[in-house]
Amino acid sequence: MIVATALLLFVLELVRRRRLQERYSVLWLATGLTVLILAAWPALLARIADVLGIVTPANALFVVALGFFLAVMLHFSLVISRLSEQSNRLAQRLAMLEERVGPAPRKADRE
Repeated sequence: MIVATALLLFVLELVRRRRLQERYSVLWLATGLTVLILAAWPALLARIADVLGIVTPANALFVVALGFFLAVMLHFSLVISRLSEQSNRLAQRLAMLEERVGPAPRKADRE
């Protein structure tokens, strides 16, 4: 419970300092809350293991963690894909502007 509480406080502090955007903090806050709930009620983890057909509750925890990591990787893959597309569009627009206006002077040319 201490680790989960520390994780929640750390994420909130990162958001407060603007080091972590709110949209990404939701994943980490959900993780911290899940760990806190499972630490507070270990019988819940045993119930989840029973529902999933897993004999050992610790293995159920690994399955839940694997699902979380897959969700995080998918989320960041989507973000990276979107940023890559935006970067390509910006490079194309810059090339079109340079074609129309001429290249921007380099620092060595200005001195």
